[in-house]
Amino acid sequence: MFQTTASIIITSIISLLFVLAYSSRSNPLAVIGDFSRGLIQNRLLCFHFLGALSILGVNKLELLAEPYLTEFRDWTPYIRMFEENVTPLVQQFFHNTAFTYVSTFFYVVFFSVLLVASPLIYYRDSDLRSLYTVLYAIGLNYLLAIPFFLFAPVDEAWFLHPDIRFLIPDVYPTFEEQYRHFSGLDNSFPSLHTSLSVTLALIACKSGNRRFARINILSAGVILFAIIYLGIHWYLDLVAGLILGIVSLSLANKLSEIPLGNHQLELNTGHKPSEQVSNM
Repeated sequence: MFQTTASIIITSIISLLFVLAYSSRSNPLAVIGDFSRGLIQNRLLCFHFLGALSILGVNKLELLAEPYLTEFRDWTPYIRMFEENVTPLVQQFFHNTAFTYVSTFFYVVFFSVLLVASPLIYYRDSDLRSLYTVLYAIGLNYLLAIPFFLFAPVDEAWFLHPDIRFLIPDVYPTFEEQYRHFSGLDNSFPSLHTSLSVTLALIACKSGNRRFARINILSAGVILFAIIYLGIHWYLDLVAGLILGIVSLSLANKLSEIPLGNHQLELNTGHKPSEQVSNM
């Protein structure tokens, strides 16, 4: 599953199609097609989608800027001093190959799949509130985390703690070579995997799409376990991620009023998404 880039891409595509089909109870290619047409037909939606997508560029700029900010204090020793020997307990208790495969799948593949699937599902459901909330929330999670990454860097747990192993390379040998370009080694606090997973789960629960909510709740639960079990994050990273997710969601809910305006969203009206969005 994780042996080549091609196998990861194929696994991601299959997972995305499954999530779309299960959550929408329809042809997943039709869900993708509807959203693609919506982006073409509605400039406001396209603007917000590209804005959320541009956060990847901001994240890359943060990684490029890090080497020039070496004068800022490394906070890792303080977190280790606070947690002492508590951090490796989950890994030591649960460690086995099956847990490593499942945890790596959710951490590397399924997390990204849900980020992509969320706007597609909400557009399909004509749920403009959830659609714009998730687009704002994704950007806010990154933007609020970046100052910590730049000015209060914290190394991943395995890098400093002698009793913690980094387990992902056991099943994904080229992880450091392929994935590290998207996440700096000292970008541990707060945990974005935690904040974004919790954000997606809370939005899904409020959306009314029960099937999609179940998937997001399952994913969030596994990822909160995985970030500790795989040896990546400290417990304080997880706690900070929870706070970041809640704060980002609260702000995103308020900001979503801007594109919605006075438009009153009615769930399950029977109108096509393109009709509702184009009428804004």
